[in-house]
Amino acid sequence: MFKKIAADALGLSDIGVVVAREDYDKADADDFILHEIDEKIYFLIKTKADEYCFTNRAIIHVDGESAISKKRLLRRYDYSMHNISEVFLETAGTIDLDVEIKFTIDNTPFSIDIHKRFINDIKDLYKALHAISYEQKQNAYKLEVAEKSLSIASSSIGRIGNDNVTPSASFEEITRFANDWMIDHKDKYKKEDFSQVFDLYVNN
Repeated sequence: MFKKIAADALGLSDIGVVVAREDYDKADADDFILHEIDEKIYFLIKTKADEYCFTNRAIIHVDGESAISKKRLLRRYDYSMHNISEVFLETAGTIDLDVEIKFTIDNTPFSIDIHKRFINDIKDLYKALHAISYEQKQNAYKLEVAEKSLSIASSSIGRIGNDNVTPSASFEEITRFANDWMIDHKDKYKKEDFSQVFDLYVNN
């Protein structure tokens, strides 16, 4: 019985634990944080073999074969390149020991069991992931609308008659404008840093 309790406390069972902020530097995931560009850990879950690290820039999954094996497979999902969807939280029943948070990154489903004593922490994580998912969907929609608008505008400009501008020069100018516009608006529609979301829901 004592060994079971100790295993849960240390994150050595299949039921995960939420790692305290002061212990982040002891986790394997900390070795892969991009400190050079101000990436930082906001939430960390540890199970017997895995770590699930949520930073302001990415979700990092340190996938281990077992608790005693040193082999680790690192998977990094940057928010700017991978979409989060289908975020669910399953609370514990009367006799359950764990709660479960589920989400999908692109087409990869994740399901993490966490000891129910961390339910309040997991609620905060759920809200943060839901907020990121919502913002990503909104940005994708806005980018689609912007691209269509830009395409229509470019086509319209190309049809405007001007004896002093050749078709090739007109095409080059339109292409340059479109490229510059997309570079200027990249951060708006392909967001890389969600610090404000985690500060609002996790650190609040």
